Amino acid sequence: MKTLLIVSHPYPDQSKAIQGLQQAAEQLPNVQVRNLEALYGQDTTAIDVAAEQAAHENVDRVVYLFPIHWFNLTPMLKAYLNQVWSYGWAFGPEGKALQGKEMLVVVTAGATAHTYSAEGLIHSSIQDVLTPMKASAFYVGMPYAEPLAFYEAMGAQGDKLAGFQDALRSRLSGPLGHGLVA
Repeated sequence: MKTLLIVSHPYPDQSKAIQGLQQAAEQLPNVQVRNLEALYGQDTTAIDVAAEQAAHENVDRVVYLFPIHWFNLTPMLKAYLNQVWSYGWAFGPEGKALQGKEMLVVVTAGATAHTYSAEGLIHSSIQDVLTPMKASAFYVGMPYAEPLAFYEAMGAQGDKLAGFQDALRSRLSGPLGHGLVA
């Protein structure tokens, strides 16, 4: 099974959790990592659409790794989806490039798990916040796996970061179809 991991963080030098998770994924066989800010900086118009679309060929799973950024995607990841998931490639009459490839969303959040609950400050779960990713997956024919969320990630290090890394390695080493959302 081959996995494509798309990483985005608007402040890459400040993120120990995203950096640590990316490093953990890079150690796994059959995982190709593409860090959008490392490739394109902060220039959302510099995305090489042909290269990004080609990266999706012959993969079984596409993983998006990013911090929750004001309860949304990062600016670069949003631009990436807008440009790469084009009509005729991802959807539309001939657009079937993503069909059947599993989508897994892996996020970090600075807040607690309680914050991302019906009783918490935002009255929304992480699943609620990620609804646009779920809807996008279904729209282009991708099975959508239950997201993997790491809370209180700001400044994570030591055992906490190692636990995040172990959970990601376990999830990426597991079979396709684990925890699919209907």
